[in-house]
Amino acid sequence: MSVEKPASKMFIQIVRELRGIIQDEKIPPGGKIPSERVLAERLNVGRSSIREALRSLELLGLIETRRGGGTFVADFHNHQLVEVLSTFILQEEKDLRNVHETRMILERDAIRIVAEDETLRNLPVWESLLTNVIAEGRIAREDLMREIIITSNNRLVLKIWILLKQYGKEPYTGLSTEEEKPQLQTLISEIMLGHTKKAIIAFESWTKLLHKGRE
Repeated sequence: MSVEKPASKMFIQIVRELRGIIQDEKIPPGGKIPSERVLAERLNVGRSSIREALRSLELLGLIETRRGGGTFVADFHNHQLVEVLSTFILQEEKDLRNVHETRMILERDAIRIVAEDETLRNLPVWESLLTNVIAEGRIAREDLMREIIITSNNRLVLKIWILLKQYGKEPYTGLSTEEEKPQLQTLISEIMLGHTKKAIIAFESWTKLLHKGRE
């Protein structure tokens, strides 16, 4: 036990400092991170410790190593961390319900923020989405919810929402159906009119319909 604890602490410290390097140097998804040798020198640890930390991060899909090319930051949306964690953590139905309820709290608040801000609710994207619903009778469900979350202008909420959406088995996959058209039309229209309560009621009605369709 006395050997494993320091090793664990060292791993966490290396991961934290590596994250700091990625942030400080603004390395984007797909961008190359420093080599094992450079990281070992900068962090003042052995190359074997760096190698083990990188290997663990690669297994989680947070970084990727290309033979002969180096190590790169992986695309956040494609990593396997959510899938791995959900396998161990979300083992009961109540856990999924908690994820669903937490996600909806964020979504309701995003709707409120957009509907109550005159500039945000008058953005052209809502007119475009509404036109698609009326004219074509369907839209990509996730496009609508993502636009609402993004427009609320909180990057942390966006990241949490993406994770919760993945944990919750991607509730907004696919295109909307004709049955969903009235709720979607009302939701978008009430956001544009600034009617927060009516927009949220339409949103809740729509999500109940989606949940019912997946039972």
